[in-house]
Amino acid sequence: MPTFVKLTQDGRKLEVTGLAITLGGELESDSLIEVKDHPYRRAIWAVVPDASHMAGRVPLTREEAGIVIEALKSAQTALLASAVAIHERFRVAAMMKARDQGIE
Repeated sequence: MPTFVKLTQDGRKLEVTGLAITLGGELESDSLIEVKDHPYRRAIWAVVPDASHMAGRVPLTREEAGIVIEALKSAQTALLASAVAIHERFRVAAMMKARDQGIE
């Protein structure tokens, strides 16, 4: 179930679906970048003074970024609790142990 974040000026929905941030149904990003750490921070703040984070090309306010962060945390928690993810972690651990013992 996608989590709605905001509607852009051109009418597209920014949503969090699983571990992806989508814009108009297409993948936009898988993480947020704080504007203060962005290489184009001055240009971003000149256009959107209240931007605190960027999700790909989309500037977000602190409140919108909070929605995204909570949705990503929730999706990650659900994913890590799934049987498939648990099985994969055990499989990787067994492979690493075998490799450490010289078994390939």
